[in-house]
Amino acid sequence: MQLGINLGYWGAGMDADNLAVAKEADRLGYAVCWAAEAYGSDAATVLSWVAAQTERIDIGSAIFQIPARQPAMTAMTAATLDSLSGGRFRLGLGVSGPQVSEGWYGVKFDKPLARTREYVEIVRKAMTRERLSYEGEHWTLPLPGGPGKPIKLTVHPQREHIPLYVAAIGPKNLEQTGEIADGALLIFPAAEHLEETAIRHLRAGREKAGKTMEGFDVVPTLPLAVGEDSQVGALADMFRPYTALYVGGMGSRKQNFYNQLARRMGYEKEAAEIQDKYLAGDKEGAAAAVPQQLIDSTTLLGSVDRIADRMRAYAAAGVTTLTLAPAGFTLDERLASLRAGTEALERAGLA
Repeated sequence: MQLGINLGYWGAGMDADNLAVAKEADRLGYAVCWAAEAYGSDAATVLSWVAAQTERIDIGSAIFQIPARQPAMTAMTAATLDSLSGGRFRLGLGVSGPQVSEGWYGVKFDKPLARTREYVEIVRKAMTRERLSYEGEHWTLPLPGGPGKPIKLTVHPQREHIPLYVAAIGPKNLEQTGEIADGALLIFPAAEHLEETAIRHLRAGREKAGKTMEGFDVVPTLPLAVGEDSQVGALADMFRPYTALYVGGMGSRKQNFYNQLARRMGYEKEAAEIQDKYLAGDKEGAAAAVPQQLIDSTTLLGSVDRIADRMRAYAAAGVTTLTLAPAGFTLDERLASLRAGTEALERAGLA
């Protein structure tokens, strides 16, 4: 199992620290550095900045938002980043959510699975450097009856095949991801629930495509906080607002993928309470309602030995790249967490 690092969103006040974290991850031998985007910083600019100041670590978009870019533009960006980084780019895609898609980009959040499938097909075709033509429900290239003509990508990517990932949560999206992608980006993954909530759906998609899970990259992101095992409760409290935001407020009452995931993990009553309080404006109450077990099972907390045990559980569940989001109030604390991640992987016998 490999390790990755997730820098989250640029512009959150730790930008200089984030670059130092990326450089240290590069030095320590982490496999990939991911950057995210929502409605602030864009991931492509951040990744180019990181790539220019690192040597070996891959750079990955987690995610490029599908409603933010036409698929041909994404192919151009992927090819450019792969070329500039010397073949170190991984393309992660996701549909975002209805509030961002419709509120920020003005793109209807309808038929997300069909849109993702067509988007991936167009991106892959464009990056083959064949002349691009496509007829689908959501995109037609070139537009009929006009001056457009099939055009081919002029940039030569460093590699013929750039790894493509899809961020997936729901069962149908996971199955389609297994079918059409090279890897899956997961969030709030509990090792003990991973087979039922994710892996079996990914496997079904791979089988539909006539493939196995061999070579498919399962990539969950987990916050990491290092301390004494007696401090696990206090460490878990650090992530209460984060968990409450996603389970309670990331989306509408009817369409919150993270809330639905928590329910599938057995927290139906608690997920409802968190959402009720969050949507009513009681964010502190929502955070207090998050069960410690939900946080503990979806993060890496405690001593290096405890974290190593959890890493073994994730590897046994089918994780191939474990992406860490190291917590800390200072840069030194975040770097120490990063080094602890490497030490835990070695103690787990997974390096």
